[in-house]
Amino acid sequence: MPSRPALSKGELEVARAVWDLGEATVGEVHQWFPKNRDLDYTTVQTYLRRLETKGYVKTRRDGRNKIYSPKVRPQQVIRETVDDLMNRLFDGDAMPLMLHLIQDRGISREETHKLRELLDHLEAEQDDASDQ
Repeated sequence: MPSRPALSKGELEVARAVWDLGEATVGEVHQWFPKNRDLDYTTVQTYLRRLETKGYVKTRRDGRNKIYSPKVRPQQVIRETVDDLMNRLFDGDAMPLMLHLIQDRGISREETHKLRELLDHLEAEQDDASDQ
């Protein structure tokens, strides 16, 4: 796992904006948020600086403006965050986390169908691997 520090809730919100925009100035990231999300321009600027320091975004200069762009893909952050959660709460074991999510939060009929398809696919891959 990379040595990148985890993201706070606010940093993650700003990172989502950068992922969505592709590249943006502080002002563009600030404007990305809904008007009812009371987030100061300077707070967005602070979060972007933290994201740069932590290695989640990179910058380039365009005149006097700094342009921020993703350095890490969202899927990678999700993977690292879930891995960290699994390690801290479940000693790295995925099954208790999955059971918690399914039993405690519940899943819809459609989600059950998708889960069954995934399990069938994984089982078929394992059978293929053991046949070789």
